[in-house]
Amino acid sequence: MRQAFAGFAFTQIFSAKSAIAGLLAIAMSVVAASTAVAQAAKQNSKYAAFVIDANTGKVLFSANADSRRYPASLTKMMTLYLTFEALSRGKITKQTLVPFSAHASAEPPTKIGVRAGGSVTVETAILSLVTKSANDASTALGEMLGGSEENFARMMTAKARSLGMSGTVFRNANGLPNSAQFTTARDMATLGLALREHYPQYYGYFSTPSFTYGRQRMPNHNRLLGRIKGVDGIKTGFTNASGFNLVSSVTDGNRRIVAVVMGGASGASRDNHMADLIMKYLPSASNSGKGAPLVARAGGSNFDAVDKVAALPKQAAPTPDTRPAADVTVASVDDAPAAPVRKAKAAPTPEEVPAPTLQAYAEPTSRPQAALEAAVAKPQVDPIKTASVAASGWVVQIASSPSRAEAESILDKTSKQAPGVLRKASGFTVPFEKGGVTYHRARFGGFGSKVAAWDACAALKKQKISCYAIQN
Repeated sequence: MRQAFAGFAFTQIFSAKSAIAGLLAIAMSVVAASTAVAQAAKQNSKYAAFVIDANTGKVLFSANADSRRYPASLTKMMTLYLTFEALSRGKITKQTLVPFSAHASAEPPTKIGVRAGGSVTVETAILSLVTKSANDASTALGEMLGGSEENFARMMTAKARSLGMSGTVFRNANGLPNSAQFTTARDMATLGLALREHYPQYYGYFSTPSFTYGRQRMPNHNRLLGRIKGVDGIKTGFTNASGFNLVSSVTDGNRRIVAVVMGGASGASRDNHMADLIMKYLPSASNSGKGAPLVARAGGSNFDAVDKVAALPKQAAPTPDTRPAADVTVASVDDAPAAPVRKAKAAPTPEEVPAPTLQAYAEPTSRPQAALEAAVAKPQVDPIKTASVAASGWVVQIASSPSRAEAESILDKTSKQAPGVLRKASGFTVPFEKGGVTYHRARFGGFGSKVAAWDACAALKKQKISCYAIQN
């Protein structure tokens, strides 16, 4: 009897120890995963983050928040802000047709694929920006609202200043790479607040789960929508130079925060870190409800160019071109060259700013394994590589010209002359200043390594095409 009882007791103790060991293993895996994120951040010079209470303006977390970073497709937040402003002022309507110039139509993917001379409605353009982050539609909106993308970029920067975004300069409407275009995590949080406070009637667009145009179904790139409680927008972004960026707006009852993560090493790690920030700091936000607006609405507007709306096309938008899958795999959601704009002489680029003291991600909170898996196991939000700035960073330059149109013509001619060599490459132009004149480098990107770029150039030279390989 005693032996039987002793055996039963031993079994119970052993089972209890096994259960405890299992729980410890799960807890250790959660901590290990979050620790891995923090360790990666320590080695990431692109990282910045910021969390603000959207009710009170209290800063809940800040890391490198005022260090200059490349915005990538977060740029489209300002394009949308100015679009919403034009809508609210009656300058345009949701059904106004947005014409696509040759320049807008030629923007690299991701895009909706409207031919030059075609058009879409303003609402279609908005939906394509908030879901697919369409570069062509963003440029088309900028050209319509500003008269030219260059002028629209000036409007964007002026609006940024009026909103208190002192660390931001815009050079294009979509966030495609331009070394003179930069922002900060704090400024992106300010813009996120302004979008929600100033245009609540349009803010709901940011939570659109998917959008269908023609035969294309465009899911929202923000994987936290519908997966992390309370997330209702706003925008993702990625270029090789910027890393993976995300601005999130979160609401839980009366609590509201806006959080920014910039420079993530991958879409998954960025989302994981954003989930950590939300879970840790949302409970610390004020529960007293929304007070006065945190971002002052600037008086007046610079929409003189929108008076040209009367000359916009009256025909219905054409069906978008169907692009082969290969076209989608060589370029990125947010990457390529920018439209030529003279550099602001007083504004240094991010490369000219001393490297900031690196900070780790926020100390992770404990959270259920299911929540961790939901944040970590998702595919990268913007997995498509950039044509203009390939993973290797190596490109092939074939010419430069004071005319962007001529540079683009050279790219088109070269693509047709050597289709086999440049089958997986994508052409783009890069503006630069020399002697007070803006020139445009004609380059091909999308090469996976230095060797691939050198081999492509060697093959072009065999076809009597001058070129050289260079790290972009």
